[in-house]
Amino acid sequence: MHDLLFTPIVFLITAVLLVPLAQRFGLGSVLGYLIGGCVIGPWGLQLIRNVEVIGHVAEIGVVLMLFLIGLELQPNKLMAMRRTVFGGGILQMAVCGAVLAGVAALLGLPWPAAAVAGLTLALSSTAIAMQSMQEKNLDNTPAGKSAFAILLFQDMAAIPLLVVVPLLGAAHDGADFNGMFALGALILVVVIGRFLMHPALRLIAKTGIREIFTAFALLLVLGIAQMMALAHLSMGLGAFLAGVLLARSEYRKALEADLEPFKGLLLGLFFTSVGMSMNLGLLAEAPLKMIALTVGYMLLKMGLLGAMARLIPVSTVQRWPFAGVLAQGSEFAFVLFAVANGNALIPEPWNHILPLIVAMSMALTPLSVFVGERLAQRLHARTVPPPDDIKREVARVILSGFGRDGHIVGRRLYASGF
Repeated sequence: MHDLLFTPIVFLITAVLLVPLAQRFGLGSVLGYLIGGCVIGPWGLQLIRNVEVIGHVAEIGVVLMLFLIGLELQPNKLMAMRRTVFGGGILQMAVCGAVLAGVAALLGLPWPAAAVAGLTLALSSTAIAMQSMQEKNLDNTPAGKSAFAILLFQDMAAIPLLVVVPLLGAAHDGADFNGMFALGALILVVVIGRFLMHPALRLIAKTGIREIFTAFALLLVLGIAQMMALAHLSMGLGAFLAGVLLARSEYRKALEADLEPFKGLLLGLFFTSVGMSMNLGLLAEAPLKMIALTVGYMLLKMGLLGAMARLIPVSTVQRWPFAGVLAQGSEFAFVLFAVANGNALIPEPWNHILPLIVAMSMALTPLSVFVGERLAQRLHARTVPPPDDIKREVARVILSGFGRDGHIVGRRLYASGF
C-alpha cells in the first residue's frame, strides 16, 4: 500500500513543482515533465525504479492524445489549408526524412533503424513550436501559419509511422504478421465508428449522468485501442481512427471536455516515464559527442527547412524564423522510439542516444529560434529598401497598416480633411 501511494505522490509533486518552473523559463511543459523524470528516475534521485510498469500505464495518455487529434481533423479545416498542409508537409517529411536517414546510415545504423530514425527525427514538437511562435508573435504571420500547417501534417504522418514501425520490426526479426487479421480489425473499427458509436453516445447521453458518459468515452477509446493491439497494430492508430469518425459528431465537444484532463495527466506521466528511462550516463560519459550530435541534428534540419521554405512558400525575411521554430525533435519521437525498441529495431547504444538527442533539441529550441531571428534581421537589412522621404508639410498623419482599424481611422481622417 505504501508503494502504491508513494509513486503517484512523487509524480504529482514533481509535476506541480517542475512543470510551472519550465513554463516560467519558456521551456514548455513537455520539457518540464522530461526534466522531472530525470530527477526522480534511476539516473537522478532514484525515488522511482519501476519505470517499465509506469511506461505501460502512461501509454494510455498517448492513445487519448491521438484520439483527440482525430477529433480535431475536420475535413473543412483540412481543405482550407490543403496546399500547405499536404504539399509543404509531404515535401518537408520526404526531404528531411531522407537526408536524416542517410546520415543515420552513415553513422552505422542498419537500414530499417536508419529509416525509422530519419522519419522520426524529421518530426517537430507541436507543443514547443506553437508556444515559441506565440511568445514571438509569429503564430499569425505567414511563416507561423505555414509552420502550423507543417505541424498538422506531421501529427497526421505520425499515425502511419506508428503502424509502419512494428511492421519493419517484424520484417527485420522474421516474425509472422497476419495482414488479413489486421485489415479485418481496421474494417471493424470503421464499422463500429460509422454505425454503432453515434447511437451508443446518444443512448448514454439520454441518461443525463455525466460520469457515465465520461466512463463510456474512456471505454470506447481504450476498447478500440485494445482491439488494435490484439491485431498486432498500433493502439494509437485505432484511437486516431475513432476520433476521425467522431469528428462531426454532436458530442465532439463533450468528448473533448471529458477526456482532456485524463489525457493531460497521463500524457504528462508518459513524458515523465520517458525522462526516467533516458540514459543520462551517456551525457556524463561523452558530453561533447552528445552536444555535437544534437547541435548537428538541429543545424542540418534548420538548413533543410530554410532551403525548402521558398517552395512552401515562406517569404525570404521569415524563412529562418520558420526554420528555427521547427528545428527540434517531436513528442511523437519518444512514442515512436519506444515502439521501435519494443520491436528490437534500433540497436545499442542508439536506442538510448536518439531519445536523448530529441530531449536536448527541445531544450535548445529557444537558441534555434534566436538564431533564426538573427539571420532574419540580417536578411531584412539587405532586402528592405530605404524608407521613403516623406515631406513633413504634405503628410501630417501617417497610417502604418490598413486593416480593419486602419480603414476606420482612415475614413475618419479623410472626412475631417486630412
